[in-house]
Amino acid sequence: QVQLVESGGGLVQAGGSLRLSCAASGLTFSRSSMGWFRQAPGKEREFAAAINWRSGSTLYGDFVKGRFTISRDNAKNTVYLQMNSLKAEDTAVYYCAARTLYGATTGHYDYDYWGQGTQVTVSS
Repeated sequence: QVQLVESGGGLVQAGGSLRLSCAASGLTFSRSSMGWFRQAPGKEREFAAAINWRSGSTLYGDFVKGRFTISRDNAKNTVYLQMNSLKAEDTAVYYCAARTLYGATTGHYDYDYWGQGTQVTVSS
């Protein structure tokens, strides 16, 4: 059974930083492309970042503008999202997602497995 467990969310002031973690189990993590998405109340799920399993190449959503960095540690079966210069509009539930043996994409429909999400709240 595949499990993705996010952690690291919380309340932070605008301009601050958070690092999200997603621990994966039940899948071949080293052969899984990983993504981060977010969803704010009343809005559609939005792509934030993804990292390719084979090349380690990364993709970022347009809103990121150099503020977020995705990384992975295959030895720990964990993917991270370092978020800096946070803004109030970054407030959302952040979800980790995985797709095995395929490259990273920006479309949430391409991912097969999802975590339960972690709340990020940025106060202005």
